[in-house]
Amino acid sequence: MIGPLNHVGVAVPDIGKAIDFYRDVLGATDITEPKVLAPQGVTYAFVTLPSGQVELIEPYGETSPILKYLERNPKGGQHHICFEVKDIHEAKATMEARGMRVLNEPRIGAHGTLVIFLHPGDSGGVLIELMETPQAEHE
Repeated sequence: MIGPLNHVGVAVPDIGKAIDFYRDVLGATDITEPKVLAPQGVTYAFVTLPSGQVELIEPYGETSPILKYLERNPKGGQHHICFEVKDIHEAKATMEARGMRVLNEPRIGAHGTLVIFLHPGDSGGVLIELMETPQAEHE
């Protein structure tokens, strides 16, 4: 059921500084401009690499779920990993049937497609995002 790894989410206290690091130190050349995803409480940018993407996520607003993570990890760090699935509703039902706690109803994520998150307590301490494969990639 699980598809390819899409991205690794990295929580950062300052997205501008994180972009500078990936560009100026690591040499990444394909980095999107930061955008706000208000319903999820984040500002994000994608660093596109030959083997996938790194999603830089900075808190947006006082209720951002990233704030608690950064309180525990003030310098930032790996926040989640994201795998693609063909059908998010089927994936949600399957995960619940297998005893996983799904943290949200399917909602639009940063790639413009539906996502859900699985509780890290059920997945070896790793927050897992499942993302419906964008339609352009199906064709």
